Parts: sequence; structure tokens; C-alpha cells
Amino acid sequence: MKNLIILFLSFSIYSTALAQSQTEKKALVIEKQLFEKVAKLDSSLFAAYNSKNLDLMKTYFTKDLEWYQDNGGLIDFEKVFENFNSIFNRDYDLKRNLIKESLEVHPIEGYGAIEIGKHQFKHIENGKLEIGTFKFLMIWKNDNGNWKISRVVSYDH
Repeated sequence: MKNLIILFLSFSIYSTALAQSQTEKKALVIEKQLFEKVAKLDSSLFAAYNSKNLDLMKTYFTKDLEWYQDNGGLIDFEKVFENFNSIFNRDYDLKRNLIKESLEVHPIEGYGAIEIGKHQFKHIENGKLEIGTFKFLMIWKNDNGNWKISRVVSYDH
């Protein structure tokens, strides 16, 4: 009987450990898929930015967008796109590159994801390459598979 109890306890512990291991593996797969999804969205959004496609860019943001800029305050959807239009009409091309190793993606249960990272904006001004590196945080809302940014925090300018 004692051996039977030990065998049962050993099996129970093994089964629990195996279930936890499988749950952890599944969670890692889901996290990786979310990371890849948000990284792809980021890449598509800024491909539109780098090609100055304002109409396409608008499709990546919710209409109730709140954009918090450390050197510009709180900006709404309309003002954000007025600002982008102004940038696109400058005498130089401003290009954005994500610093890939800085990218973090975290799930928001029942809502979407948080994207955190650093990016660089580059342009030639007066014959000299100007590069600015800044930090950002974006909240992505998943509305039945339609992912859009609802909040942006742009800082460290």
C-alpha cells in the first residue's frame, strides 16, 4: 500500500509538472506570435510613414487617439495628422528606423498589446546627416483582429 501511495504521488507530481511545462510552452508561443504581429504592424505603419502615405497611416490609428508627447503635450487624432502632414511637406525626407533590439511587446488581456521601444529619425540638413533617437510606447487595440493604435507616448526628445 505504501508503494502504491508513493507511486500515485510521483505520478501526480509528474503530471502537474508536465501540464505546467505544456502551459508555459503554449504561453511562449502566444507571446512570440503577439511579438511578431506587433512588429509586423510597426513595420507596415512606418513603411507608410517613410513613403509619406498619410492616408494609409491614418488606418493604423483609432479616431479617439491620444498622443502624449514630452515636448508637445497631449495631441488628438486631427492634430497628429496635421503634424505628420507638416513633416511630409518639409524640404528634406525624414525617415524612421526601429532599433530592433529595443522592441518589447506585452499583452493587455482583453484589449491588445503594449509596444515599447526606441527608434531613430534621420534626415540630411545643410549637407549633414541628422539622427535623433527617441523612446516610445504604443497601445495597440485589437478589435476583432483589426489592430489599431489608441494611445502613444513619445518621449526622451
